[in-house]
Amino acid sequence: MSTKLRRLLVAVLLIPLLAVGGLAAPAFAQGAPDSADAAAAASGDIKDRLAAIPGMTVTEEQPTDAEHRYFLLTYTQPIDHSRPWLGTFQQRLSVLHRGFDRPTVFYTNGYSLRTTPSRTEPTRLTDGNQVSIEYRYFTPSRPEPADWTKAGIRQAAADSHRIITALKRIYQHEWLSTGASKGGMSSVYHRRFYPDDVDGTIAYVAPNDVDNREDAAYSAFFRNVGTPECRATLEAAQRELLVRRDRLEARYTADNAAAGSTFTTTGSADRAYEAGVLDVVWAFWQYSTEADCAGVPTAASTDDQLYAWFDAQSGITGNSDQSLAGYTAYYYQAGTELGSPSFDVSRLKGLLHYDYNELYSPRTYVPKSIPLRFDPSAMRDIDRWVRNSAERIIFVYGQNDPWGAEPFRLGRGSEDSYVYTVAGGNHGSNIGKLSAGESAAATAKVLEWAGLGDADGASARSLTAAHRIPPFGPLDAEGLKLERDRP
Repeated sequence: MSTKLRRLLVAVLLIPLLAVGGLAAPAFAQGAPDSADAAAAASGDIKDRLAAIPGMTVTEEQPTDAEHRYFLLTYTQPIDHSRPWLGTFQQRLSVLHRGFDRPTVFYTNGYSLRTTPSRTEPTRLTDGNQVSIEYRYFTPSRPEPADWTKAGIRQAAADSHRIITALKRIYQHEWLSTGASKGGMSSVYHRRFYPDDVDGTIAYVAPNDVDNREDAAYSAFFRNVGTPECRATLEAAQRELLVRRDRLEARYTADNAAAGSTFTTTGSADRAYEAGVLDVVWAFWQYSTEADCAGVPTAASTDDQLYAWFDAQSGITGNSDQSLAGYTAYYYQAGTELGSPSFDVSRLKGLLHYDYNELYSPRTYVPKSIPLRFDPSAMRDIDRWVRNSAERIIFVYGQNDPWGAEPFRLGRGSEDSYVYTVAGGNHGSNIGKLSAGESAAATAKVLEWAGLGDADGASARSLTAAHRIPPFGPLDAEGLKLERDRP
């Protein structure tokens, strides 16, 4: 039985309960588009139509190319969707408008909103509109004072649901959702709770930490990624950062002091330095390729060369209070629902000042005034849903990306869903970097779900012939630039 049919049967069973008031209507419920909306969709200025949505405020229109218009907006969201009387906050979003007759791509990077006009890969492939949101509790989309217990995945999924429902009055053709890394995870979580909001999802490089206590996959990844020579070079460079700690950490401390950096959250510059060193090999494989091993410093390298490489991988001020403040919401989520990776560091025995499991954990990066309590059931529920009920999801991973060591896996109940891996790819992997055949097949699915192709088994070539994919342009270059910086 298809998952869609199962949902229809559940809906039929719920109707009597709704009729007698057995279930409460969703908080902040919004009506579906009506015939008047459909008639207006072909006319009217997009700025006026956005501003007319209850709770929506257009804060700025920025210039972009001749085929698009770009708006920054805020939308009133309840702090707690199940108890809207507790108050509201303003969530930032942007709209890249292409046309009322186009499909729409709903995008989140899982973090703060990037306010420069850009297109994701699915938006370019479909030549569609793009709605981008700021994840709740990333500033300024954070209520003050912040109740951190409302920063979870279910509340965020409801944020997305409300925005999509509101904008479907304007954009009434097919919708896709997408995101990369934490944004890819978020797009899956949204589908878990609101599976019919969109017609398909493209989730890039999305980790799936089902059991936060069992991270053997990450250790196995680092034992096998790349060539033995590259792994040895990286390990040697990491060790040198600890062997030369007396000199390099003094420089690190001085540079942070000059930048006005403090280390209240991590506890000290010494702890922050060690955490940064633990990150360098992970960061290398996340953002670089095996070819970049040639530029990794060696034991013969100068302190300047080693320090510059450390800065390029981890960022000298990356573990300061000032830098971490922008990611508090992520580390809070990692410490309460998402989970976080760990891996074998026995090769560094005798060089570390702190217990690895205590230092390399979300607690280190979240102010001590914010409690953390981990819920192991959250990711297990998501994983079960993907294996048993997910429909129309494409997962794209990079072979050499450490975040892909624990990927989403499809099960017998997953329908019309696919997992692709870019050979030698890192955290910037996408459909365009797949092999020609896989790229064509994935593109065909994206177009089909967007209503731009047929679902009758037509070839990728005929599907793309029916819809002209626009050439790569400045908006796409900006999108790739943002994707290269995926946290």
